[in-house]
Amino acid sequence: MKVRVLLFAGLKELLGRESLELDSPEISTVGDVCKILNTCYPEFESFSRSLLVAVNQEVADFQSPIQEGDELALFPPVSGGQELSNSIYRPNRVGDIYQIVHEPIRTEDIVTQLGRRDDGAVATFLGRVRDNTQGRKTTHLLYEAYRPMALRKMLEIGEAVRRQWKVGHVGIIHRLGRLEIGEVSVAIVVTSPHRRIAFESCQYVIDTLKKTVPIWKKEFFQDGEVWVEGESHDTES
Repeated sequence: MKVRVLLFAGLKELLGRESLELDSPEISTVGDVCKILNTCYPEFESFSRSLLVAVNQEVADFQSPIQEGDELALFPPVSGGQELSNSIYRPNRVGDIYQIVHEPIRTEDIVTQLGRRDDGAVATFLGRVRDNTQGRKTTHLLYEAYRPMALRKMLEIGEAVRRQWKVGHVGIIHRLGRLEIGEVSVAIVVTSPHRRIAFESCQYVIDTLKKTVPIWKKEFFQDGEVWVEGESHDTES
């Protein structure tokens, strides 16, 4: 059976590659793939108990079955540390914005695009690159994502907002690649007839995004670098 395996963040650097192809008759579950990787790459074992996995962009576990030609993604916990959930994906039909970009984020353009005549409030959150982490001097950041799955998760966050609050529009935009000090890494825009709803839903979006969307950042310091990853979740293989 042939399976494509995608690797992200620290795991990608550990194995020195972004993806690999496995072809073995012994593959029937995600756990089988991990056993093969443990054998071929001894350094992989240090990651094996904290891995999150997805099959064809859907959250999976080590017991999940694998079919011929499946795409398996292996990655560390996202920065917020919460385990990903597997919720229903539905196409967006309300004019919201969900984007992952490499160019600078133009917040004013997004606000203009999402604004409605009957919305009296627009709440925005901008995540910017700061110049230090716990007193350690930061030079720049590098963001990486499992792009297709991240976009699906962003849309699911927007759907959850609409189920809980009466909002106008939702915008979630995250930037990837190298970002310098002061640049915007993420922008959240929520419009609503009333300010309380706009404030509450905007905070929900950024808090949930940090915990559940497969995006990672690498911090570069004057004396080193490190991937910022969430807490490990032990998973029996």
